[in-house]
Amino acid sequence: MFSMLLGAALKGTAVLAAARIVTAAMRGRSAAARHLVWSGAFAALLALPLLSLALPRLVLPGAMDVGVTFRTNAAAAPAAPAVPPAAMGVAAHAPAGGAAARAFPWTAALLLVWMVGAGAAFLRMALAYAAMGRARRAARAFPEQALPDGLARTLGMTRAVDVLETEAGAMPMTFGIFRPAVLMPAGSAAWTAERRRLVLLHELAHVLRGDPASHLLARVALAWYWWNPLAWTAWREFLKERERAADDVVLNAGARPSDYAGHLLEIARTLHAPAALDCAAIAVARQSQLEGRLLAILDAKRNRRAPRRGAAIAAAVAAVALLAPLAAVQAQDNAPLPDVDATIRAALQQKNHELVDHAAAAYRAARQFDAAEKLLQSSATIRAAVSGTASVDYGVGLIKLGDLEKQRNNTPEAAAFYSKAEKVLGDRAEATPALLFLGVAAMGAKPPRLEDAMNYFQRVERSDPSQAGTAMMWMGVVRERQKNFAEAESLFKSALAVQGQDAQAATTMSVYAGFLRKQGRADEAKAQDAAALALRQTLRKAAAPAPAPAAASNGVYRVGGGVTAPQLAYKTEPAYSEEARAASYQGTVILSVVIGTDGAPHNIQVLSSLGLGLDDQAIEAVSQWKFKPGTKDGAPVPVAATIEVNFRLL
Repeated sequence: MFSMLLGAALKGTAVLAAARIVTAAMRGRSAAARHLVWSGAFAALLALPLLSLALPRLVLPGAMDVGVTFRTNAAAAPAAPAVPPAAMGVAAHAPAGGAAARAFPWTAALLLVWMVGAGAAFLRMALAYAAMGRARRAARAFPEQALPDGLARTLGMTRAVDVLETEAGAMPMTFGIFRPAVLMPAGSAAWTAERRRLVLLHELAHVLRGDPASHLLARVALAWYWWNPLAWTAWREFLKERERAADDVVLNAGARPSDYAGHLLEIARTLHAPAALDCAAIAVARQSQLEGRLLAILDAKRNRRAPRRGAAIAAAVAAVALLAPLAAVQAQDNAPLPDVDATIRAALQQKNHELVDHAAAAYRAARQFDAAEKLLQSSATIRAAVSGTASVDYGVGLIKLGDLEKQRNNTPEAAAFYSKAEKVLGDRAEATPALLFLGVAAMGAKPPRLEDAMNYFQRVERSDPSQAGTAMMWMGVVRERQKNFAEAESLFKSALAVQGQDAQAATTMSVYAGFLRKQGRADEAKAQDAAALALRQTLRKAAAPAPAPAAASNGVYRVGGGVTAPQLAYKTEPAYSEEARAASYQGTVILSVVIGTDGAPHNIQVLSSLGLGLDDQAIEAVSQWKFKPGTKDGAPVPVAATIEVNFRLL
């Protein structure tokens, strides 16, 4: 939900900025024309979230070509820290605090602040409308003999409008959308006929123009976007142009500007309009707006022509044509995430774990791990209820929880889930992630349990042909640790013989090269490193799309042609993975990113993979980096970049 609201917030800001530019360019047009633009902008603010949900997504993928390159290094000792033995056999659970305590949920906090502010604004609106409703019910009919003749005919109105008399000292106001009424203060019947006529003309002009409805629409949008300074600026401009447009209606009806200005000045000086009611009612005059209004009234050169109905319809059609693509646009990595609680309720009701599994995958990709854990816990509960705790389905659910904790670098929790999954799944292929993890953990134990590790890897070789090469690579690492170098080399060669030309084969080549280097066979090691590098380059070229131009059609730029490079402001150094430590493995991960206008990296993708958990460590670190955005003509723009993460063992 937060990502959807964030997208609407960014798009809404763009709409308000565009409206500001358009109205500034319309200085020679009438106030009614500018008010139409502001009304359309507020309508767009409310329509954006709905259209974003209703329209098909227009995906703008991030650029994959090199715009600018950043580099960072990660160094670690070869020895892996031990996994607490108790974690290998206990029931899986998430810790309540300590070192594994979860990060503060900033997105949830921001969402709460947004909702509290919007709730307070909507409450104020509700109270204002209730107060105006009470005032209308308590009001008396305005003395008929004090009503000027022919006002409706003067404005060409056919709609009935109630004119009521309320408490003394109150500002004349218009209220009501379906049953509009003009509320005049007690004692106004004693005003001069000209003053009553001009005030009533002004208030009826609001009814004629449909201002009570546009007032409500704009106020609802303002309540929703209360945090945005541009929304408050738009609100003030909306009110200013509305009052000037109503003044123009009065002047076009034959009022003398000097007389009309004098009456407004006297009314603003002697009467008051409670600020608490400005959410619901339209007052004839407020002191904060008066100076500009009087100058506009007295300016004989002002354009006072109201837009024709055809122009208003054309403007509405143009707004929809421009708004629909904006609403449909969603960055590839900012797709709306499903509601966690609603997804869990639906999955429990249907007894369908796939619903929560898909949602958890989306939250993992967005690196919102707490939500992913909650969803996967529900998935395990459903699997247990439907198939039993001894079923393959339940074991797979535990594997997914282990994978999540591994991605979060919560090694003890991952070991607990994997250990429990291994007991459920036995030697099935589905147990492969658990067996590989537990084998690596056994190698890193204090003291190392190398034969236990060998047993785990042999089980993978027997049960999962797709991972046989990886298992043999790890078996070679174990035999190397045991000083059985001949068998270790035989296992490395066997692994390469069964592996294809993929990223796993490149990893095995690099590990084998490290083995050869330790054996003093530098030339053979160099050949293996070269083969691994060539394979990674081939895989990178196959995965990379055509390069984007400097001013890309998808809105992502490259450095050059007036586009400046982003500047790194803060970075988190990557951590070494346990698998890479155990295999004495090192190398470089190359990532493609888009540095957004918010200074954060988006669309993080692996261009050159190392495997053994180092890709995930690189992504985890880079996702926390902050930049000063790149610019084009002084304005921040999204810029494509690559990041090289060098992993080295000390």
